[in-house]
Amino acid sequence: MSKITFIGAGSTVFTKNVLGDCMFVPALAGFEFALFDIDEQRLKESENMLKNLQQSLQANVVIKAYTDRKEALRGAKYIINAIQVGGYKPSTVIDFDIPKKYGLRQTIADTIGIGGIFRSLRTIPVMWDFAKDIEEVCPDALFLNYTNPMAALTGAMLRYTNVKTVGLCHSVQVCSEHLFESLGMDHTGVEEKIAGINHMAWLLEIKRDGKDLYPEIKRRAKEKQLTKHDDMVRFELMDKFGYYVTESSEHNAEYHPYFIKRNYPELIEKFNIPLDEYPRRCVEQIERWEKMRDEMVNNAQLTHTRSHEYGSRIIEAIETNNPFKFGGNILNTGRLISNLPEKAVVEVPCLADRSGITPCYVGDIPEQLASLNRTNINTQLLTIEAAATGKKEHLYQAAMLDPHTAAELSMDDIIAMCDDLIEAHGDWIPKFNDSKTISFA
Repeated sequence: MSKITFIGAGSTVFTKNVLGDCMFVPALAGFEFALFDIDEQRLKESENMLKNLQQSLQANVVIKAYTDRKEALRGAKYIINAIQVGGYKPSTVIDFDIPKKYGLRQTIADTIGIGGIFRSLRTIPVMWDFAKDIEEVCPDALFLNYTNPMAALTGAMLRYTNVKTVGLCHSVQVCSEHLFESLGMDHTGVEEKIAGINHMAWLLEIKRDGKDLYPEIKRRAKEKQLTKHDDMVRFELMDKFGYYVTESSEHNAEYHPYFIKRNYPELIEKFNIPLDEYPRRCVEQIERWEKMRDEMVNNAQLTHTRSHEYGSRIIEAIETNNPFKFGGNILNTGRLISNLPEKAVVEVPCLADRSGITPCYVGDIPEQLASLNRTNINTQLLTIEAAATGKKEHLYQAAMLDPHTAAELSMDDIIAMCDDLIEAHGDWIPKFNDSKTISFA
């Protein structure tokens, strides 16, 4: 029996989206959906939910929960990764509260920035542990990574393990559709080209019947900027750098040195930037889950509509050999984007079919966009270096190279803040010193 293993299956809503999607794929008839999570209560809830959904959809699959990770992985053909190491408490709270003491404010803190760095350091060692099991019990499996920080984690897997990995996000497939909806434009028949890095990929081309739609987009965006709305940072970036970026304004506010600045507090109001947004979302999601748990977990009539997530469509393409094109995160091997570093993880069009995942060559992107990408890649690469070597100096360097952190704090304050974060995280991150080297042999 072929197997899809979902690690982090206690995330019940996301598990429903991805594995619920897979129940609509005839080629997966007879597959086992193996669920694993370290939270046994949440694992049981997801198992109950999926079994109800299976009955409701009359899906020919086997749902099985595991408390032994290696057994959950054994023989898997596909692995879906959706973990969060450290959770909202203590780790997300630490990621926000300690930088705030230094005057460094954040919005989401899950990609780069000081919060993204420490989220990476919590998660990379856990994923390398997964890799040891995968290499032993399912070495040919395809690892579909949904966990953030996407670029750093996917890069750590591709560069330091033998696990076939692709990173999947949500922002590429909804980018132009949401933009057009925001501007009151018709999205029918639109042709687009998107490439860059995760959460900072660029809408390089947007056409209909060969006609460039950017002039009209920019005209409407300038008008919309005259009143407050929830996408002001991206519209400002498009105005100054020429192109629209895939991920939301609250994310991009902290990827650049231009928007969250103590010496310009008026920018927060001007660009409608939601500081401390992610902790608020965490609290709301926890409260919402308490209210919806019974409705989802114990609902024998539960149903599902196939979502926009890429996972099921990639698996379907590989199983059926019917090609599927998607925006995937992959190493920049061979300079897929030729003006970005080879060690970087880039987000580019990819093709899935029976041969696996084939990324597409993009070539140069506009130099100003590549330059913005490189500022984030610098921190991603140094974060991976810190995780791989255990050297504290690389952690400091990752933080000092982060655009937002460097714009706000002195080098001494950055080092002190990192030391405070190391102490506060305790055993959630690996031990650092100035000479330790970790072997992955």
